[in-house]
Amino acid sequence: MDHHIRSAVTNGLRRRGADVLTADEDGHARTPDDRVLRRATQIGRVVFTHDTDYLAIAHQWQAIGQEFAGVVFVHQEALPIAKMIDDLELIAKATDPEDMRNRVEFLPL
Repeated sequence: MDHHIRSAVTNGLRRRGADVLTADEDGHARTPDDRVLRRATQIGRVVFTHDTDYLAIAHQWQAIGQEFAGVVFVHQEALPIAKMIDDLELIAKATDPEDMRNRVEFLPL
């Protein structure tokens, strides 16, 4: 989870059994976005964000062939929290991490 994501989303996913790690918990709350994405890739985690900078980074990395674990993006305040949790749970439980590699997924599904 990017550090801007509401804790209600993180907590809701955890209640449903999803394995979630926040940037803050990983010691990267104030780390530049490209380094957070690089770190997420190193540990095999898809980044969930509403920060458009990640879209630019992902596009740039796709263009140059730079591998990344994946990005799930939602426009800020575009979805109710319950719908975000539903969609993220589906991605977390039904998608193989390799299927998300080098990909950007947009919510709502």
